[in-house]
Amino acid sequence: MALSPLRKQEERFVLLKPQPRASRTYALDFDSGEITGRMIEGMEALRQYIRKAIITPRYRYLIYNGQYGCELDSLLGQDISQELLKSEITRVITEALSYDDRIEGVSRFQVVRKADELHVTFMVQTSEGLIEQEVKI
Repeated sequence: MALSPLRKQEERFVLLKPQPRASRTYALDFDSGEITGRMIEGMEALRQYIRKAIITPRYRYLIYNGQYGCELDSLLGQDISQELLKSEITRVITEALSYDDRIEGVSRFQVVRKADELHVTFMVQTSEGLIEQEVKI
């Protein structure tokens, strides 16, 4: 009588919560664009994921699905106000990171213009802890 419709729904099955992805991966050398061969995990792997997800243009490479990457390149060269630019940067970075199970939230964005670069600083709340990240655009 394990599958009897007379039993309550809670007694017929067990609802499992999805497990977060493993945080173990190969380290990347962002300067050379090569894999170092060294394994990283935990906070270091999360920092690498955050940086990689933001610098990878979304929809450009067929190896990645439509959820991976960031649309920051679409903002470059746009003639928009500083307020709208900050709002769009916040949106695209938050979207880029929200698809990972380990990331719980993105907040405290600061956008500073230095010459021809934008320096974006923000905080990422993860399952491992809080990470401060800076991106140059």
